[in-house]
Amino acid sequence: METRSYRPDVDGLRGLAILAVLLYHYRVTGISGGFIGVDIFFVISGFLITRNILQDIQAGTWSYGRFYIRRARRLFPALFATLAASFLVATVILLPNDLEWFATTALHSVVSTSNFLYWMELGYFGPTAERTPLLHTWSLSVVEES
Repeated sequence: METRSYRPDVDGLRGLAILAVLLYHYRVTGISGGFIGVDIFFVISGFLITRNILQDIQAGTWSYGRFYIRRARRLFPALFATLAASFLVATVILLPNDLEWFATTALHSVVSTSNFLYWMELGYFGPTAERTPLLHTWSLSVVEES
């Protein structure tokens, strides 16, 4: 697997994005724009994905298959670790109906369709959003669809 050039400026933007999201979720007084952190992540993802595709096209090595294999190698280990840990906790604390919903969201996370599931079933700010531990996976699905 080839390496891409490291961009410390992109890591700096990631840090700002993480900080914005964390401050928002910890309800720090005066911080109401946690969504800007998500927007920053989308811009970073678009920039890096486009850069990598252009480099591969210029080298004559680009293909959909190669793109998705590289993406799976990068994202699936963290996704599956998150799912495994979440399943362990979910089996202990969730009621059967909630556990069934959790399993549905996990499946949609793996196949990159959770953004559609949440849009159709509850909306991002819906009343059950706080009881949906994998809600954050919608952003991976959005990047996947673009």
